[in-house]
Amino acid sequence: MHFDALTIAGAVAVSIDRLPDHRGFFARTYCAQEFEALGLPAVFVQSSVSFNETRGTLRGMHFQWPPSNESKLVRCIRGRVHDVLLDLRPASETYLMHEAIVLDSEERNAVYVPAGVAHGFQTLEDKTEIEYQMTDFYAPTLSAGLRWNDVAFGIEWPLPVAVISEQDSNCEDFNRLQFEHELRQRDVQTSKSHGVNAKE
Repeated sequence: MHFDALTIAGAVAVSIDRLPDHRGFFARTYCAQEFEALGLPAVFVQSSVSFNETRGTLRGMHFQWPPSNESKLVRCIRGRVHDVLLDLRPASETYLMHEAIVLDSEERNAVYVPAGVAHGFQTLEDKTEIEYQMTDFYAPTLSAGLRWNDVAFGIEWPLPVAVISEQDSNCEDFNRLQFEHELRQRDVQTSKSHGVNAKE
């Protein structure tokens, strides 16, 4: 496999190394040792798929509040998507920056999305399917989202939005002060639940 650091701190593009022969090719798509060698998580506890019937479908921007520490490996297994990462870690050098990468089932490439980075995508073909491998168990009560077209982020999407959920389209405007306050509050609660003295 090949690993290429993206602009978003800690995010990595992952591509396969094909071994071709007369039958086709063979390639490794994941190796715990290679991930560990780069300081990436080696254990994924859940896998999910997202099937999207229509080109132009948009999902995002989704993230998990603390104490979730969910990072994920995202791969397009059918079709193509315009995949977007948005850094929501105040201590990160790329805080509130976003970056896009095309995931293509023909290329078999993937992207590693660190914990604290929001994720979304738009399908570039009909009947597109995405596979997620997550490092933490999904917690519905910690699930949150940011509006895909919020001017605070200026994300450019390649196609008109053909399909989007009501939940994704109705996210409130991003308020940086409110967001950072909520994040601090949740971090304090998490620290207290683990018996750590923390100050807001």
